Amino acid sequence: MLPTLVLVGRPNVGKSTLFNRLTKSRDALVADLPGLTRDRHYGRGVGASQPYLVVDTGGFEPNTDSGILKAMAQQTLLAIDEADVIIFIVDGRQGATPQDMDIANRLRRCKCPVLLAVNKTEGMNKAVVSAEFHELGLGDPLSISSAHGEGVKDIIDLALESFQVVEEEPELDQTGDRIPKVAIVGRPNVGKSTLVNALLGEERVIAFDEPGTTRDSISIDLEKNGKHYTLIDTAGVRKRGRVLEAIEKFSVIKTIQSIEEANVVILVVDAQEGITEQDAHVAAYILEAGRALVVAINKWDGLKEEERDWVKREIDRKLMFLDFAEFHYISALRKKGLPELFKSVDIAFKAAFAKLATPQLTRVLIDALQQHQPPISKGIRPKLRYAHQGGSNPPIVVIHGNHVDGVKDAYTRFLEKTFRRTFQLSGTPLRVQYKQGSNPFAEDDDKRKPGEGIVSMRRRKTAHRAELKAKKVVEDKDRSAKKR
Repeated sequence: MLPTLVLVGRPNVGKSTLFNRLTKSRDALVADLPGLTRDRHYGRGVGASQPYLVVDTGGFEPNTDSGILKAMAQQTLLAIDEADVIIFIVDGRQGATPQDMDIANRLRRCKCPVLLAVNKTEGMNKAVVSAEFHELGLGDPLSISSAHGEGVKDIIDLALESFQVVEEEPELDQTGDRIPKVAIVGRPNVGKSTLVNALLGEERVIAFDEPGTTRDSISIDLEKNGKHYTLIDTAGVRKRGRVLEAIEKFSVIKTIQSIEEANVVILVVDAQEGITEQDAHVAAYILEAGRALVVAINKWDGLKEEERDWVKREIDRKLMFLDFAEFHYISALRKKGLPELFKSVDIAFKAAFAKLATPQLTRVLIDALQQHQPPISKGIRPKLRYAHQGGSNPPIVVIHGNHVDGVKDAYTRFLEKTFRRTFQLSGTPLRVQYKQGSNPFAEDDDKRKPGEGIVSMRRRKTAHRAELKAKKVVEDKDRSAKKR
């Protein structure tokens, strides 16, 4: 289970700015206005020692009795109850306020760790600024700047240090094969639970014609065609503005965690409603998580021929970034198209854990370079030398070379498609990472004189070595003469 970090604080202390920096996104609105964030934002934290979930909350005013502020406070309290670590953010330029003290009194009763972050301390004496916040009684204050990134990495590393990165032992069946974890996700009321029941052949989960019937992620064992699977039925992910109930807000986090834990994700889409913007958002999150993917277009039997053509055009237009995934047109209610669906699940699972030999990867890389060299960046063309596999689920290809920081995103996508097509990796995304080769002259560069070029420095060192060699020859002759 991914650790969940919840950002808490009074209005306008920089919670949304920190959220955007941790997720490397612009999902949370940021402006110099108090109370801009009202609903909770959730995202996947990046750039740390391990993946984690981060939740942005609205301005917390725990003593409010009515109105929108009370609703915001209730959502924050629910987020606090679900947190693994709380980051309490205060404003270092305004100092400790009575409202900060009220929030601290509430947070001291929490069971999970609380880290006190003094924000907006750029350009200030951090020791002096943070001194007055000791009175909040939450341990040593940590000075950060969410806008400039100062101290952010340190506080995240501290928040995650108790969560060890443990490689999960794969669940194995009686034959010793890995049991795939298959998460079924999508918007509310698209037929996820109906699909689970159709695959199981029994009414195992509640399927009802009302959005939000499923509230939690449910794991179910399945044996199909002699193979074992673990199905994960998840709650529907709807647009944030329509998530009204507190329980449903937690369902979104559970769904995100289920995607992270799954090996293969089945994205269920309602053909009668077409491809919505929220379908594309969920698909983008699955892609960001790197999970193998199969897309099920459900309720296909209820469409006319011209409506089916329209849905296919919508898929080509809105889900073009899922060109690696297989699309199946099914009817979960009538159990049509399900055998083909699970064949694609098996293929995607196999591709996600494929073993790619280093000589073959390097050969494919060389062929790709001969076909299309990486563009010149800042006057230098990147040199890509060899490749090897760096991980699975998704497959990761690590490419070594020089000036790799100049490789364009478009060329990386070209390499990803080339590797995926060559190794026939259907149903899984593939990641390409670069590793800069060591500079053999790095030590010499440190010894250059100010304003001295590399060539001049090397000539000077060569002349110095020749001088030392000639001096040694003279000394040897002198010693020989003395012996005679």
